[in-house]
Amino acid sequence: MATDPVCKMDVNEASAHFKSEYEGETYYFCAAGCKKAFDEDPKKYLQKK
Repeated sequence: MATDPVCKMDVNEASAHFKSEYEGETYYFCAAGCKKAFDEDPKKYLQKK
């Protein structure tokens, strides 16, 4: 399982309909809205806490 970087839901990589590549990594999303938000500003969602 992967974690959607926008909403933090668990996403099954094998069946995910929404994914994006960023800096050599693949990110998986639960819905189109989360993918769109990530694609517009990936760094916002990848900040280290």
